Amino acid sequence: MCLICWLFFLGSLICLNLKVNALIPSSPQDQTRRAVRSINDAIRKADGSNCRLYVDYLIPLPPETSEADIDPWPGGLAQQYTYASDILKEILQSVVDDPAGPCQTQVLSEPDCCGFFLQESKTAASQDVAALLFPGADQLKQIADVDKMVGSKRTLLIFNRQFKRPADFGFGKRKESEKLIFDRFSWGFAFQELACRGEDVKLTFEHPNWNSCVMMEDGETELPLFDPQSTRPIYDELGTKINEVLPEPLWMRMLGEAEEKGLKFQRGSDDQSKSDEE
Repeated sequence: MCLICWLFFLGSLICLNLKVNALIPSSPQDQTRRAVRSINDAIRKADGSNCRLYVDYLIPLPPETSEADIDPWPGGLAQQYTYASDILKEILQSVVDDPAGPCQTQVLSEPDCCGFFLQESKTAASQDVAALLFPGADQLKQIADVDKMVGSKRTLLIFNRQFKRPADFGFGKRKESEKLIFDRFSWGFAFQELACRGEDVKLTFEHPNWNSCVMMEDGETELPLFDPQSTRPIYDELGTKINEVLPEPLWMRMLGEAEEKGLKFQRGSDDQSKSDEE
């Protein structure tokens, strides 16, 4: 094989390896694959005993979304529900080894856009996997009812929860929420994004670890922050780490690029001028 062919082959392998080892999903399909794998790992770890898992899935923007859109989801959860429902059904059917027919669904609260999903297994009832989509603080009773119905032998997912802490349930229901949810649920999968010190930060949980990175200005380069860890890094920890690995803030880096290359609206005219001179 000629040298050029070898170089091309090695380059392809390197690119493939970089994609495989990327910290964040490269596409919605990749996110779903990772979610299924991570949830399955968490279920195996629980060994069929009272498996209760959170899933935070980053729902892809609608195809009709444009850069000019201030809010890509003007309809809120009601608009997201159809997209999320299809994604959740696909995940459940992939997690259950031998699914018995289509996924069963039921709307628990139409105003709050909360739904219940159940994927049964042909093998055994203990292999069924249930899920609550978009449950919020107002659905504490429904969560308790579903939890009781699912039982200790079957897995229950809370998919894209609309609460973060016991205080969200109010003073009167805080203890109940702790006992029912926060003391029992652990992470099955997560893909989260947030802004910290002006940087685009991505967090992922794939059983059993959290990973974190900053997406650089090119939109492709991932700058890892912490080594894989079992606990989710908090905001202050992320800020401190970003200051360590990226001493220059984003605005300063962008200013340096503008000084080096010129402002974006000027670059085209400069290139055209050079072309005209030639």
